[in-house]
Amino acid sequence: MQNILSIIIFFFLIIFITSCNSKKEKISIIESDNLEMQMIDAYKEAYKELDRGDAIFAAKKFSEAELLYPQSEWAPRAVLLSAYSFYSQNYYDRALSELDRFFSKYPKHKDIDYAHFLYAMCYYENIIDEKKDLKPLLTSKTRFEYIIKNYPNTDFAQDAKFKINLINDILASKEIYLGKYYLKKKKWVAAINRFKNILEKYETTIYVEEALHRLVETYYIIGLIDEAEKYASVLGYNYQSSEWYEQSYKIFNRDYQTSYQIKKDKNSVFSKFKRLFK
Repeated sequence: MQNILSIIIFFFLIIFITSCNSKKEKISIIESDNLEMQMIDAYKEAYKELDRGDAIFAAKKFSEAELLYPQSEWAPRAVLLSAYSFYSQNYYDRALSELDRFFSKYPKHKDIDYAHFLYAMCYYENIIDEKKDLKPLLTSKTRFEYIIKNYPNTDFAQDAKFKINLINDILASKEIYLGKYYLKKKKWVAAINRFKNILEKYETTIYVEEALHRLVETYYIIGLIDEAEKYASVLGYNYQSSEWYEQSYKIFNRDYQTSYQIKKDKNSVFSKFKRLFK
């Protein structure tokens, strides 16, 4: 009799435990569904505010949405849109912070290529001119090169190539700026090295012609005529119709009269660069 009673008690205990677990599972599912609905509502509100133009409020709301339910498929999108919202208002440090969080939490997300591109753009937007800090230039270039290498068949890779060309133009202009500075200071070797850097590292930029002319000019000043003639020949062979070839030709022919007036290009590489994002 005692054994039968024990069996009955054990049986009811099993039913009670199973029932409790079932209730916990139901409660857990309800809580998860409720959290996801709250998260989606916050996401939609953030998107609406971004569309209206209140990007800072939208960024905070996207972050709130992601924190509500980070397991949701909407969560990584919310982080990316939070980063973009900060980026759109020039809060680049905060955008970078959001992107770092995205890389840490969602390293295999399908939109990881866009995250890398936005990261590069945050540095790219900080580029001012050839006289300022080179860190944004170099960092953005490295990031764009990463995109080209790892996501070569994307639209981001094509855009990255275009951005790198502009960055190289600015880096080359930095070399021209420093080379001309050293010329004024009569530091001939330092000037020559700067101009040669353009031929070696930035041979596809618009500054190659001027670099060749400056080498002709510098070597001629210090009396190395053979070297001056060598670079003049390269300039003449590749850019005979350019203004810089004419300037180099005048170095060897002092009586030569300029056949046309050199026009100054008011649309510099920097103004063209700035107009891209207006």
